[in-house]
Amino acid sequence: MKRDVKKTQAANGAIRIISGQWRGRKLPVMDVQGLRPTTDRNKETLFNWLMPYTQNSRCLDAFAGSGGLGFEALSRYAKHVTFIELDKKVAANLRQNLANLKAPQESAEVICADTLGYLMQLQHSFELIFLDPPFHKNLLPGAIDKIQQQGLLAENGLVYIECETANAQYAVPLHWRLLKENQSSQVTARLYQG
Repeated sequence: MKRDVKKTQAANGAIRIISGQWRGRKLPVMDVQGLRPTTDRNKETLFNWLMPYTQNSRCLDAFAGSGGLGFEALSRYAKHVTFIELDKKVAANLRQNLANLKAPQESAEVICADTLGYLMQLQHSFELIFLDPPFHKNLLPGAIDKIQQQGLLAENGLVYIECETANAQYAVPLHWRLLKENQSSQVTARLYQG
């Protein structure tokens, strides 16, 4: 069911910001194969979980796609969001959406790069990391390993992982503690604290 909703959202070509300074704003989304915006329902659940943590946080939206998670964090007064997106047109769309929101330049950057390669170049840690990679590409294990190797998660930082339920058996570092979990037949969402 959720997959159908996500396809509908992508086909409609827009995501909606749920709360914060840009509440109710709709942002255009590129219609690109594999682009699967997080549903409004999942976003609302996630940001209810993150309510005490989002403001003034440094965030990494590692597989940005529509940017729905990063834009929601910025709307809720995150200090900075780094968006990493492989597709050049999708990355350009993210930059345009930041401009349309009149987001301060210092509050966000869009990196057009392969996430797994770029994680090894990052030099600072993040309080919030969003990992919502394209489904059926087995990108989570490599991303988790690189976050750990590079020390990208700040002390007591949070990692949100959204993946297809069929591949939700990934391993996380021993010190990551599962705080919340939401699972359907198709999508599994988990929040960890490191």
